[in-house]
Amino acid sequence: MDHPQHHQKTTTMDLIKDLVVRLSPDPSSNATEKSLKYAIRILSSRISPSVTIDEAAIAESIKRRLVNEGKSSEALTFADLYTKFSSRSISNRPALLYLLKVISDDRRKDRSSDLLSSALLPSLSDPKNSLENGHRTTAGGGGVLLFSKDPENIREIAFREFSDLITEESEIPEGVLVRDVLYACQGIDGKYVKFDKVSDGYALSESLTVPRSTRIMVRKLCELGWLFIKVRGYISESMDRFPAEDVGTVGQAFCAALQDELSDYYKLLAILESQSLNPIPMASESNSGNYLSLRRLAVWLAEPTVRMRLMAVLVDSCRVLRGGAMAGAIHVHAQHGDPMVQDFMRRLLRRVCSPLFEMVRSWVLEGELEDVFAEFFVLGQTVKAESLWREGYRLHDGMLPSFISPSLAQRILRTGKSINFLRVCCEDQGWADAAAEAAAAAGTTTMRGGLGYGETDALEALVSEAAKRIDKHLMDVMYKQYKFKEHCLAIKRYLLLGQGDFVQYLMDIVGPELSEPANTISSFKLAGLLESAIRSSNAQYDDPDILDRLRVKMMPHGAGDRGWDVFSLEYNAKVPLDTVFTESVMARYLRIFNFLWKLRRVEHALIGAWKIMKPNYISSDLFSKQGGTVTSQFVSMSRRCQVLWDEMNHFVTNLQYYIMFEVLEVSWSKFLEEMETSKDLDDLLAAHEKYLNSIVEKSLLGEPSQHLSKLLFVLFDLILRFRSFADRLYEGIYELQSSLRKSVSRGRGKPMSRSDDKKSKSGTWVGEGRKAITQFASEFRRKMGLDFDTIAHEYKSSLEGFIAQLPLQQHVDLKFLLFRLDFTEFYSRLYVNG
Repeated sequence: MDHPQHHQKTTTMDLIKDLVVRLSPDPSSNATEKSLKYAIRILSSRISPSVTIDEAAIAESIKRRLVNEGKSSEALTFADLYTKFSSRSISNRPALLYLLKVISDDRRKDRSSDLLSSALLPSLSDPKNSLENGHRTTAGGGGVLLFSKDPENIREIAFREFSDLITEESEIPEGVLVRDVLYACQGIDGKYVKFDKVSDGYALSESLTVPRSTRIMVRKLCELGWLFIKVRGYISESMDRFPAEDVGTVGQAFCAALQDELSDYYKLLAILESQSLNPIPMASESNSGNYLSLRRLAVWLAEPTVRMRLMAVLVDSCRVLRGGAMAGAIHVHAQHGDPMVQDFMRRLLRRVCSPLFEMVRSWVLEGELEDVFAEFFVLGQTVKAESLWREGYRLHDGMLPSFISPSLAQRILRTGKSINFLRVCCEDQGWADAAAEAAAAAGTTTMRGGLGYGETDALEALVSEAAKRIDKHLMDVMYKQYKFKEHCLAIKRYLLLGQGDFVQYLMDIVGPELSEPANTISSFKLAGLLESAIRSSNAQYDDPDILDRLRVKMMPHGAGDRGWDVFSLEYNAKVPLDTVFTESVMARYLRIFNFLWKLRRVEHALIGAWKIMKPNYISSDLFSKQGGTVTSQFVSMSRRCQVLWDEMNHFVTNLQYYIMFEVLEVSWSKFLEEMETSKDLDDLLAAHEKYLNSIVEKSLLGEPSQHLSKLLFVLFDLILRFRSFADRLYEGIYELQSSLRKSVSRGRGKPMSRSDDKKSKSGTWVGEGRKAITQFASEFRRKMGLDFDTIAHEYKSSLEGFIAQLPLQQHVDLKFLLFRLDFTEFYSRLYVNG
């Protein structure tokens, strides 16, 4: 028994065939067969009107038209029939009603046509010929009159033929391809769309019969899946390695931000999958439902593809980066003209930079370096307290993100260093109040999350306010609590020999002790002499804390060194002052002290020589009374010694004036000015460094003045040799005078005292008479004359070289020294004439 639907379908097909045969002029022709196929395609079409059919509106339109035509009775009849029609359970009632209305309209347009003519049926002859003729075609033998140029009919025919063409060319329904593409977008192989390792992407198999345009569109849409796999793989790989150092908190935040974006992506795919379940209508059907075709899918995935492509680029850029370097690399991609990309990157960077800005906040307001994975652009290392400021923290340029300028990074570094310096070295807690005031002034909070990416102005305001207040507090602590200025002045007075009475008394009492060999001198005895010099001068009124820091230091010595060569003073600068007065700084102070100490020693030696020369010069009048060549020679030598002493004293006096006033006092005055204008510890350190460098360079102790410095110390040694020569000369003259007096007394018959008699017996030449004395005096004068000539020649030669080198020095202040030494141009004319 046949199925009823099959029987009905067969009956319908027979009726259609019978109708086409009746209407065709030649039933046995090929045109009749084509017309039959065309009629079946038209009747099986699902093309609907371009607007949604409203059954009530159509019925109302029909009744209104009948009334307007004056057919009220027919309008009532239609209303009665429509009531019965609507009460029956008939499917597609709106479509049937629309069909009847169209047939009625068509019959009204052409009353001469047959009752079977219909605008819904095209010509059953060859449709191509009908369209090409462009006029009405009437079937022979009472055929149906058709309108082949009806625009709606042409459009529907074209749509239908295109759909049939696509269906014939593709063996895979579009809905199946859409679902496979959605699978590929999730990194899953579909039934037809699979991942090809050779081409490194999703694609349709070449063996499938699919239009080229469809294949290209599928490949473009599946790019999103390839990008998704890359991003998801990076997230999985990074999270599996966490908490490895090469991932860090910034890398973790980056992965979390990417995962959030993928979550939104998953939601979109879920919506698209639900829409893909709806059937795709035919091309000629007007359906605004939530179906999903490949073209609609391309529109839906356009923006997600841009975002996923951008995330893939970021993943490739940041794969080997971490911390601030990663944030900087991501920030570079945010410089984009597309508002959508800008918004996406801004949202991503706020998540990525959150740990970094939290590190900045914690460092600037609390001084805490919360950087477990070495991601911050501030690096810390364990050092001693005295090295905390200079070596404890530094900038790591490789971790400095590009949205933080180097100047801002320096301020961030210094602010955190100031807090740690106050906390560790100064044992001060006042910085906490200053940090709270800075946060309030900047309009932020000291709590976590107060800063974020894109708030560069707020970050700069916070850093500026924190730096200003914390640095001011640090300077107040250094000046008031630790008396930095007073300690600088103490170093100037004692190590740079600015306290004149103390230096003079110290040199007087330690001179005899320092004349001994260095290995025989007791440092404890020198420390006692230092205490005596302090109590005997105005230094006793200084702060006891300052005096307790002043100590005697014996430098390493070798064989033959005297106490003068190894004696020095040192100043014990404790924490936090040792941040400024480091070991290297104190070594430079020691070098300056040794230079100044030797200059004072030379001055002291010249003064001693004057004390010896003046009374002996007067007593030498005894030789002039005796007459003779020897006597005149001794007088001449004394005068030459006096002249050389005057030259040496002129040189030392002017050199000392230049050092004490042009160098020390001027440098100190400038240092005080810069100290007052210093806003932070770095400024203070720079001012002190400049002050110390100025003294070193102007004192001929710098690297460019090494040759001049050697000549200067040669002159100092020659002056000390002259002092030794003067001691030997006038000691010999004194002995000659004593012998001469004894000889004169003996010639006058005066008895000699017992002590004089012992001396005359002990000295071989005293008791030998006047002739022996004369011979010894002549020999002594000759030897001393040779020594004097050597010293005088070497001194003048060295002085000539020293003065000749002064104009060649780069430092302008050395010209003042040249002017003071040769203000009468005596040496210039002398050396030119020589």
